[in-house]
Amino acid sequence: MSRIGKKPIAVPKNVVIEMNNDVVKVKGPKGELMQKLTDAVNLVQEESRLIVERVSDSKKHRALHGLSRALLANMVEGVTQGFEKKLELVGVGYRAQMQGSKLVINIGFSHPVEISPPAGIEFEVPAPTRISIKGIDKQLVGNTAAHIRAIRKPEPYKGKGIKYENEVIRRKVGKAGGK
Repeated sequence: MSRIGKKPIAVPKNVVIEMNNDVVKVKGPKGELMQKLTDAVNLVQEESRLIVERVSDSKKHRALHGLSRALLANMVEGVTQGFEKKLELVGVGYRAQMQGSKLVINIGFSHPVEISPPAGIEFEVPAPTRISIKGIDKQLVGNTAAHIRAIRKPEPYKGKGIKYENEVIRRKVGKAGGK
């Protein structure tokens, strides 16, 4: 049995969960999220917890059990606390700044790169070499951070580029000097 799927989801008092057929809506202080669930799981809501039960023991249903529980837990966490990814710009002259709601990044190209935030995402630039991406949808926050990082991935020789905050770049040794 799925260890993740068995765990009940704690639902805070300020979160409302509505279930209509296979669509689950989660409303909280930070916003509202909606997710379509498969018919492989059933939701049982008790006073302050939500339990995800699978329909049968088939391989497909076992696979979807933990996934469905994780998606619902992320929705509850998103509408109460939100999610955040932090990026760092490493390199001489690499910097970021806000222009209105747009993020403008100078990372060694002949032109600055402008990025408009998708709906539900906020950008913050606490320092010229740091970018913070915030939102209530975990998947959207992660995809946006990956999209920004893909503009200039860290290279293995000097480590220049855009990297996640705690990411470790594996460095390569450069050319050996000839005599």
